[in-house]
Amino acid sequence: MKAYFGRRYTLSASHRLHAVSLTPEQNRAAYGKCNNPHGHGHNYVVEVLTAGPVDAETGMVINLVELDRAVRTAVLDRFDHRNLNLDPEFRNQVPTTEILCRVAFGLLKDALPAGLLERVRVEETENNFFEYSGD
Repeated sequence: MKAYFGRRYTLSASHRLHAVSLTPEQNRAAYGKCNNPHGHGHNYVVEVLTAGPVDAETGMVINLVELDRAVRTAVLDRFDHRNLNLDPEFRNQVPTTEILCRVAFGLLKDALPAGLLERVRVEETENNFFEYSGD
Protein backbone atom coordinates (compact mmCIF):
# COMPACT_ATOMS: atom_id res chain seq x y z
CA MET A 1 0.00 0.00 0.00
CA LYS A 2 1.39 3.40 -0.98
CA ALA A 3 0.65 6.23 1.41
CA TYR A 4 1.64 9.90 1.55
CA PHE A 5 3.00 11.99 4.38
CA GLY A 6 3.53 15.73 4.09
CA ARG A 7 4.90 18.33 6.42
CA ARG A 8 5.20 22.12 6.32
CA TYR A 9 8.22 24.21 7.32
CA THR A 10 8.92 27.93 7.27
CA LEU A 11 11.98 29.93 6.39
CA SER A 12 12.72 33.59 5.84
CA ALA A 13 15.15 34.61 3.14
CA SER A 14 15.92 37.52 0.88
CA HIS A 15 16.83 37.65 -2.79
CA ARG A 16 17.19 39.96 -5.74
CA LEU A 17 15.87 38.81 -9.08
CA HIS A 18 18.48 39.95 -11.56
CA ALA A 19 19.90 38.19 -14.61
CA VAL A 20 23.41 39.32 -15.56
CA SER A 21 22.63 38.49 -19.19
CA LEU A 22 19.91 41.18 -19.29
CA THR A 23 20.26 44.94 -19.44
CA PRO A 24 19.05 47.01 -16.48
CA GLU A 25 15.93 47.89 -18.47
CA GLN A 26 15.25 44.26 -19.35
CA ASN A 27 15.72 43.22 -15.71
CA ARG A 28 13.25 45.87 -14.56
CA ALA A 29 10.78 44.75 -17.22
CA ALA A 30 11.17 41.07 -16.33
CA TYR A 31 11.29 41.32 -12.52
CA GLY A 32 9.70 44.67 -11.63
CA LYS A 33 10.03 45.57 -7.96
CA CYS A 34 11.79 42.24 -7.33
CA ASN A 35 14.81 43.70 -9.15
CA ASN A 36 15.39 46.17 -6.31
CA PRO A 37 19.19 46.53 -5.95
CA HIS A 38 18.85 46.05 -2.19
CA GLY A 39 16.79 42.87 -2.56
CA HIS A 40 13.62 41.95 -0.70
CA GLY A 41 12.51 39.14 1.56
CA HIS A 42 9.85 36.49 1.91
CA ASN A 43 8.53 34.26 4.65
CA TYR A 44 8.44 31.06 2.64
CA VAL A 45 6.39 27.98 3.47
CA VAL A 46 8.09 24.81 2.28
CA GLU A 47 5.93 21.70 2.00
CA VAL A 48 7.63 18.33 1.66
CA LEU A 49 5.54 15.37 0.51
CA THR A 50 6.87 11.85 0.90
CA ALA A 51 5.30 8.67 -0.46
CA GLY A 52 5.92 5.00 -0.04
CA PRO A 53 4.77 1.85 1.65
CA VAL A 54 3.62 2.02 5.24
CA ASP A 55 6.18 0.25 7.39
CA ALA A 56 4.49 -2.75 9.01
CA GLU A 57 6.39 -2.28 12.26
CA THR A 58 6.13 1.51 12.72
CA GLY A 59 2.96 2.23 10.78
CA MET A 60 4.67 5.20 9.09
CA VAL A 61 5.81 6.15 5.59
CA ILE A 62 8.79 7.96 7.10
CA ASN A 63 9.87 8.68 10.63
CA LEU A 64 8.90 12.28 11.41
CA VAL A 65 12.12 12.88 13.35
CA GLU A 66 14.16 11.67 10.36
CA LEU A 67 12.21 13.92 7.97
CA ASP A 68 12.58 16.97 10.23
CA ARG A 69 16.32 16.36 10.58
CA ALA A 70 16.78 16.03 6.80
CA VAL A 71 14.78 19.19 6.03
CA ARG A 72 16.50 21.17 8.75
CA THR A 73 19.99 20.11 7.67
CA ALA A 74 19.53 20.27 3.88
CA VAL A 75 17.22 23.25 3.49
CA LEU A 76 16.42 25.30 6.60
CA ASP A 77 19.92 25.64 8.04
CA ARG A 78 21.21 26.55 4.60
CA PHE A 79 18.62 29.12 3.49
CA ASP A 80 16.83 30.50 6.57
CA HIS A 81 17.70 34.13 7.29
CA ARG A 82 20.07 34.24 4.32
CA ASN A 83 20.38 36.13 1.07
CA LEU A 84 19.77 33.49 -1.59
CA ASN A 85 21.92 35.38 -4.11
CA LEU A 86 24.96 34.63 -1.95
CA ASP A 87 24.43 30.86 -1.87
CA PRO A 88 26.71 28.93 -4.26
CA GLU A 89 23.66 27.14 -5.68
CA PHE A 90 22.45 30.44 -7.14
CA ARG A 91 25.80 31.72 -8.35
CA ASN A 92 24.89 31.07 -12.00
CA GLN A 93 21.10 31.26 -11.86
CA VAL A 94 18.50 33.76 -10.74
CA PRO A 95 17.13 32.78 -7.31
CA THR A 96 13.46 32.74 -8.31
CA THR A 97 11.17 30.70 -6.14
CA GLU A 98 10.80 28.23 -9.00
CA ILE A 99 14.54 27.61 -8.83
CA LEU A 100 14.52 27.55 -5.00
CA CYS A 101 11.83 24.86 -5.15
CA ARG A 102 13.88 22.77 -7.59
CA VAL A 103 17.06 23.22 -5.53
CA ALA A 104 15.26 22.23 -2.31
CA PHE A 105 13.92 19.12 -4.06
CA GLY A 106 17.44 18.11 -5.17
CA LEU A 107 18.90 18.67 -1.72
CA LEU A 108 16.13 16.67 -0.06
CA LYS A 109 16.28 13.87 -2.61
CA ASP A 110 19.90 13.36 -1.57
CA ALA A 111 19.10 13.67 2.16
CA LEU A 112 16.10 11.32 2.38
CA PRO A 113 15.92 7.56 1.86
CA ALA A 114 15.80 6.69 -1.85
CA GLY A 115 12.41 6.91 -3.50
CA LEU A 116 10.50 8.58 -0.66
CA LEU A 117 10.50 12.20 -1.84
CA GLU A 118 7.39 12.83 -3.91
CA ARG A 119 7.18 16.61 -4.21
CA VAL A 120 8.34 19.94 -2.82
CA ARG A 121 6.03 22.94 -2.80
CA VAL A 122 7.18 26.45 -1.87
CA GLU A 123 4.76 29.26 -1.06
CA GLU A 124 6.32 32.63 -1.67
CA THR A 125 3.24 34.71 -0.83
CA GLU A 126 -0.38 33.94 -0.10
CA ASN A 127 -0.96 34.11 -3.87
CA ASN A 128 2.20 32.55 -5.32
CA PHE A 129 3.36 28.97 -4.92
CA PHE A 130 5.58 26.63 -6.88
CA GLU A 131 5.83 22.85 -6.99
CA TYR A 132 8.49 20.49 -8.22
CA SER A 133 8.43 16.72 -8.35
CA GLY A 134 11.58 15.95 -10.25
CA ASP A 135 12.36 15.51 -13.91
